Amino acid sequence: MQGILAELEARRAAARAGGGARRIAAQHAKGKLTARERVELLLDEGSFEEFDMFVRHRCTDFGMEAERPAGDGVVTGWGTVNGRMVYVFSQDFTVFGGSLSETHAQKICKIMDMAMLNGAPVVGLNDSGGARIQEGVASLAGYAEVFQRNIMASGVVPQISVIMGPCAGGAVYSPAMTDFIFMVRDSSYMFVTGPDVVKTVTNEIVTAEELGGAKTHTAKSSVADGAFQDDVEAMMEVRRLIDFLPASNRERPPVRPFFDDPARVEMSLDTLVPENPNQPYDMKELILKIADEGDFYEIQEEFAKNIITGFIRIEGSTVGVVANQPMVLAGCLDIDSSRKAARFVRFCDAFEIPILTLVDVPGFLPGTAQEYGGVIKHGAKLLFAYGEATVPKVTVITRKAYGGAYDVMASKHLRGDFNYAWPTAEIAVMGAKGATEILYRSELGDAAKIAQRTKDYEDRFANPFVAAERGFIDEVIMPHSTRRRVARAFASLRGKKLQNPWKKHDNIPL
Repeated sequence: MQGILAELEARRAAARAGGGARRIAAQHAKGKLTARERVELLLDEGSFEEFDMFVRHRCTDFGMEAERPAGDGVVTGWGTVNGRMVYVFSQDFTVFGGSLSETHAQKICKIMDMAMLNGAPVVGLNDSGGARIQEGVASLAGYAEVFQRNIMASGVVPQISVIMGPCAGGAVYSPAMTDFIFMVRDSSYMFVTGPDVVKTVTNEIVTAEELGGAKTHTAKSSVADGAFQDDVEAMMEVRRLIDFLPASNRERPPVRPFFDDPARVEMSLDTLVPENPNQPYDMKELILKIADEGDFYEIQEEFAKNIITGFIRIEGSTVGVVANQPMVLAGCLDIDSSRKAARFVRFCDAFEIPILTLVDVPGFLPGTAQEYGGVIKHGAKLLFAYGEATVPKVTVITRKAYGGAYDVMASKHLRGDFNYAWPTAEIAVMGAKGATEILYRSELGDAAKIAQRTKDYEDRFANPFVAAERGFIDEVIMPHSTRRRVARAFASLRGKKLQNPWKKHDNIPL
């Protein structure tokens, strides 16, 4: 018996050693943690239960039979994050560069199947050279098996990808189908074709960092939702995100103890909106003052900064926030901000997370670049996302809500449950100056008359009361009472039940 137990421990030690001390040292020299160190940081201490530690690849080509390390380049299993179950896979770059083989893929597929069956999030820690070339089409088939599970799990359990090293070729498509993608600065990159292929095909000379680094994907392409300084920060922030999310679409978002009075009054909000309607202010100040303990987890902070998306808690419950940001492009909607917000709204709706929308939008961004880029179809994505969402929706209009952008931003007409406005709100087809120039074109030569017409238009329409008269605004509220009113609104909507007509699936304007 002792001999068998000793053999088990020896086999476990060999599996835990991954690619060996030399390769582990090389991983550390790059400022990167090993696959197992990352899992230990992500999960609660002592909670990790590993699967398939002894699985080996079955390839016999190119002399592969001579090297068959246990685990085959990926650590898989489950554990807990603050006591809540999570499934995880962590690719081990010290074993064949973390490349994906047939058995490597089977290990990942097993935990994804279990996550869907048991209703728990999946976290993928990606650090891989891509498909294992020696296995040829078998490794490609492995990728496709993983892709299929990403698709089936979408909207069923939250899927989080963390890119912690190279991620190239087919390997990028699995993270691309997950709900959130995070990267590590200076040590991770993603691209379909690498710099060498780009140079050969298009004659462009570009570095891996420029082509697919964290800055590229968080600020330009919107592929990644955030980037962190190192592996440790990445694991801590993923833990924090998981705390906001439900385990699956069968459960409500978690409720945690809170120490912030839901009726808290913020008198400073009464002066947040400047007297000058063209002067910007920071919408994040309002978000932080509504949130429990001022805690806000922002998603895609570096991309399309004219709209803000992220998670807060109100009375301990998770709420998704979408807010126009007057500090950037005056808060206009454009192609990028519409796509960013639409994807976020659809995630919240899939997982029964209520949505708070804070509105200060003068319209859609004009220009040939926007029209040629398809702003009509991209703007329709956000419209579609809000219109199909059945979760509780509370909207607060702080200042401008003009034209079609008023409709798009969770208006009463898109089944908004509570639609509030501050006294500073201006709800109209367009701004007073533009409206006057259209309505009184014949008087454009008379500056004094046009000025008076503009003032008359402002007095009549640049306020929330016309919309309130029609019932499109439920109440005009004092800015300082916003947290209390929003908290009470969401509390009253906890029992909301709304179903869309049966369909196989919708055809969102992609």
